Amino acid sequence: MKLSALAVVPFALSVLASPCVAQTVLTGSSYLPAGILPVGPGIVQWGQDVEKATAGRVKMNLLPKAVSNPQGSLDAVRDGLADVSWTVHGLTPARFVLTKVAEFPMLGDKGEQTSVAYQRIHERHLEKAGEHKGVKVLAVFTHSAGQVFNNLRPVRTINDLVGLKMRTAGGVILDAAKVLGVVPVLRPAPEIYELVSTGVVDGVFVNLMGITGFKIERNIKHATLVPGGLYNTSFVLFMNEECFNKMSKADQEAIMSVSGEHVSRRIGRAFDQQDTGGLEALRANKAEVLTAPADFVQALAAKVAPVEAAWVKEASARGIDGAKVLAEFRAEVRKVNIQ
Repeated sequence: MKLSALAVVPFALSVLASPCVAQTVLTGSSYLPAGILPVGPGIVQWGQDVEKATAGRVKMNLLPKAVSNPQGSLDAVRDGLADVSWTVHGLTPARFVLTKVAEFPMLGDKGEQTSVAYQRIHERHLEKAGEHKGVKVLAVFTHSAGQVFNNLRPVRTINDLVGLKMRTAGGVILDAAKVLGVVPVLRPAPEIYELVSTGVVDGVFVNLMGITGFKIERNIKHATLVPGGLYNTSFVLFMNEECFNKMSKADQEAIMSVSGEHVSRRIGRAFDQQDTGGLEALRANKAEVLTAPADFVQALAAKVAPVEAAWVKEASARGIDGAKVLAEFRAEVRKVNIQ
């Protein structure tokens, strides 16, 4: 039986319209270049792992330019503009509530531990709530502990934070900044260098890796390192759900075998490794590096307690026992062995 020319045209158009055109070559989109974490050990390495796990049946091509702005990454993949991407949950804070569980102060010093614990908690409790509707979650993870960096004054007490104009991510750190008396400036990470170097902000909440990653080591005079971290940032790596569902069961299983904890551990460890360079760069540039004392930590916990309580209430509204899950998260961090 032969197809007429008129019959072939709509068939071809339907194939081109599919978000996973060849079902073997995935298009990846990233708003940061491959040389900046978490892109390299995240979406890039994931694509290489998938190609190997599927014996070359599935490959990923990282596009030279992102198909959307950072805030639109998830919607772009959901709508088929790309097949795979990643994003920061806090960039759209009204959209994601449960993901804040990984962002609270003093969860842990190491990104590897918090990332792996987060992946496990997500699989056990959070995934069922459906906050990522329309995409297939491949992995969730955090960066290493976020800290305090500024140009105006040493931050030795909680009161020293009051009035500082600080670039911040969204999510818990944005809520915490407000109760701490900080003037928050919510801007995407790629803008950190410009904000800090031009004096638009007094400083930045970021992890140590970000000091060298965003090339601000010469622009920071004071650093305060909070044991367990001031905050974490929640990330997600995801795929177009329709594209994933069209794949064979064998390829789906192969993809998931190199996703999840496999990805979260690798990215968390990469953040930890680059933290060392950030600390060395600060000291080389004569920045004052302090460790927050016990009274700072106690005051911080008291200040952010209402933020935590508010999240527990929000989680409950979405069918999750927030207090139980947060306690389990903290316990899980302590169980994770660093490889």
